[in-house]
Amino acid sequence: MEGPIDASFNALEDLDELKENLRSAIGCGFNAIRDLDANVDVVEVDGTSDASAAAEGAFLARYYYDELKSEDLKKKPVTLKLADEDSKKNESWLRGSILAEFQNKCRDLMERPANLLTPTVFCETAKNLCEPLNVKVIAHDRKWAEEKKMGSFLSVANGSDEPPKFLELHYNNSDQKKPIVFVGKGITFDSGGISLKPGSKMDEMRADMGGAANVLTTIACLATLKAKINIIGKATKPGDVVYAMNGKSIQIDNTDAEGRLVLADALCYADTFNPELVVDIATLTGYETGDRVWKMPLYSAYSKKMKDTVLADLNNLCKDAGYGGGSATAAGFLKEFVKCENWMHLDMAGTMGCSDYKYMARGMAGRPLRTLVTFFEKNFS
Repeated sequence: MEGPIDASFNALEDLDELKENLRSAIGCGFNAIRDLDANVDVVEVDGTSDASAAAEGAFLARYYYDELKSEDLKKKPVTLKLADEDSKKNESWLRGSILAEFQNKCRDLMERPANLLTPTVFCETAKNLCEPLNVKVIAHDRKWAEEKKMGSFLSVANGSDEPPKFLELHYNNSDQKKPIVFVGKGITFDSGGISLKPGSKMDEMRADMGGAANVLTTIACLATLKAKINIIGKATKPGDVVYAMNGKSIQIDNTDAEGRLVLADALCYADTFNPELVVDIATLTGYETGDRVWKMPLYSAYSKKMKDTVLADLNNLCKDAGYGGGSATAAGFLKEFVKCENWMHLDMAGTMGCSDYKYMARGMAGRPLRTLVTFFEKNFS
């Protein structure tokens, strides 16, 4: 196994190496058992020094997307059990299994082909998942978006035969007056439009709704854990100049920079709730959970680059986009649509998928759900 023998908190990488080593060890152990091709129905897992991390490693490793395969090609289901009879470890194991299983639900959504996960189907999935957890689900239609003057969002929706949806989730389990607003981009398939993407990895663009999938499953996970928090989730599914909800005009120079157009109106709408914090997550370009987070610059110069246009207030792609800095300029663009002083933009494009890893099979990753749940719990619950 990789990793130092005396693993502990790594201040340089801001990573709890012990937790990550446990996930890796348990995941590798489970994969070794499954690779034996033995008739195994149940795998008992040692609770180790951190049963939550052990559960995460086991349940994430067990996941394999075979929903659309014939029955004879599907992997045999395996039950995971905690070997230790200890109440504290049982509680920790349960929490880890919940975190992992909701990340797996996120992976399911990201893996599902676009023809089977239209905006309408996504909203139906959200209702089935969230309403039993006492999460209020509202699916707004095109007429509602038109009344809100969401021209930026609708300009993207116009490129599809599928009707657009603006999904709103409300989870209230706290006395706090100001809610947390969590916004996610949900393009169910992103071809790039006229600015067509390269064909070699076009199939992966079924997961361009990873931001919306993370919003949905994170809120459902928080509700399952009964977190003491009020959170509102918004998942938008769907050479011109368009107008955003706040009245700013946007010149569309690249149709493949559509995610920020969708988020622009969603962020404007988020401000109507007078939020304590606004967090948005998208595939535009935490130490306890094993996810690395890198703080990137949000200098005014990046917003200025997005204003270099002769036709409108903003351009959806800066003129020198080919020279790097795409994540920073995208954030600079979105900043123009946020009034809340406490705003955080998460670009998850680099974590959308993964190759075979110790406790993660090849495919869509469902990250950073565990980081988001832990962040909201520790800071606002």
